[in-house]
Amino acid sequence: NEPLGKDGSGDDGVLAQIERAVFGVNYGGTAYTTIGQADLIAERLELGANQLLLDVGTGSGWPGIYLAASTGCRAVLADMPAEGLQRALDRVRRDGLSDRVAVVAANGQNPPFRPESFEAISHADVLC
Repeated sequence: NEPLGKDGSGDDGVLAQIERAVFGVNYGGTAYTTIGQADLIAERLELGANQLLLDVGTGSGWPGIYLAASTGCRAVLADMPAEGLQRALDRVRRDGLSDRVAVVAANGQNPPFRPESFEAISHADVLC
């Protein structure tokens, strides 16, 4: 994955460099989950191809997009702030994952999904 600047342009500015140095990846600086922790999430959730993951509070798409790319699972990225969702959508398109990753405006307290819709749910960096 190429670095994505805070504005989604791919600019490799100072913030992008810091995020990559600290977290090992650059998805727009809206999360604190490291790449190692994201890998652990994938392992613990036993994510794989044809499974559907709900990433609640996705922000700019980290770690949901990474999990879909690295495990082959399909993912629904859900959050409320339009700016973060737009960044996530831009990243999904940029990474060529539009066929496996959907971005939706949804509240984590009352999600518009049936509970049995997903094999796994993640909520990294969400403050409840």
